[in-house]
Amino acid sequence: MAEFDYSQAISDARAKYESIALALDTDRLKSQEAELEQQASAPGLWDDSEHAQKVMSQLSACQSQLKHLSSAASRLDDVATLIELGQEENDADTLHEAQTEIESIQKDLDQMEIETLMDGEYDSRSAVVTIRSGAGGVDAADFAQMLLRMYLRWAERNGYKAKVMDTSYAEEAGIKSATFQIDAPYAYGRMSVEGGTHRLVRISPFDNQGRRQTSFAAVEVVPLVEATDHIEVPDSEIRVDTYCASGPGGQGVNTTYSAVRITHLPTGIVVTMQDERSQIQNRAAAMAVLQSRLLVLRHEEEAKKKKELAGDIKASWGDQMRSYVLHPYQMVKDLRTGCETSQTQAVFDGDIDEFIQAGIRWRHEQRLEAAAEEANE
Repeated sequence: MAEFDYSQAISDARAKYESIALALDTDRLKSQEAELEQQASAPGLWDDSEHAQKVMSQLSACQSQLKHLSSAASRLDDVATLIELGQEENDADTLHEAQTEIESIQKDLDQMEIETLMDGEYDSRSAVVTIRSGAGGVDAADFAQMLLRMYLRWAERNGYKAKVMDTSYAEEAGIKSATFQIDAPYAYGRMSVEGGTHRLVRISPFDNQGRRQTSFAAVEVVPLVEATDHIEVPDSEIRVDTYCASGPGGQGVNTTYSAVRITHLPTGIVVTMQDERSQIQNRAAAMAVLQSRLLVLRHEEEAKKKKELAGDIKASWGDQMRSYVLHPYQMVKDLRTGCETSQTQAVFDGDIDEFIQAGIRWRHEQRLEAAAEEANE
């Protein structure tokens, strides 16, 4: 095994830190923090709760970035001192401790670097995710539920607030579809790289002959709309149906017409919501999701027009983006980035940060290449 190069490791970590600090613009962050603190302390801030929550969320994100930058700088100085001490005294235990700390710092810097790459228009927002079972019958419905659990466990591991807003259960097992919301800074920037078709290959637990089954599930990710987005949906363009909620729930959920289905007539988009007890709350939540999808649709149409003018610069994300193989071998592989692991159970338990980070880097490279080609037109 090659000897650990402490000097090179510290040099690489400092270089990455400087690159991150430059990209995040520390002076800008400090100025933004001061401005947001002034807004947060203004009298009457909570007269407009939606605006107040936005200010507090932005302030929290800004403070978090500054705290991480300050902590990384301090840790780099401390570990450099620790290395110097260990080398002077030829103390193997101290040097081992320093190596462990450097590796931890590098991992944290990688996480921070990812935030600098999430520069899309909506990347900083909360995310609304919908999972739908595809081809594969009951196995596909079960796979959709496995994905739902995977994402909820991922959110839990990272301390993100997640709320299931609607679930449509399949008859035999699993789910037909589910919609959930993740509230965290850059939730959309992270989750958007999960959008696409996911494929599962395994011995079907629902086949009494034990045959191998391939099933599919689709993941759709949209940013949560904000008041400034101006997505107007006239009443004449929607049809609202109410019905009794299905699935697990108390008497008040299953015996009242609290569930809401909104159909957007011009596009055919359908949104259902049944998580809340109140029909009014479900309608409001469904409208928010509908507006989010219309926002993405508008954004895609604008991007399509640009592509028509500039030519087809890059292929779209494509249908199949990740495969989960449980038989005849164990492997999860992202078909866009090449990121893979044989730890399939860990992935289904929510350990997907490596895939998300690889997806964000891949997307950033795609954007840079597309921008360069567009500039050369």
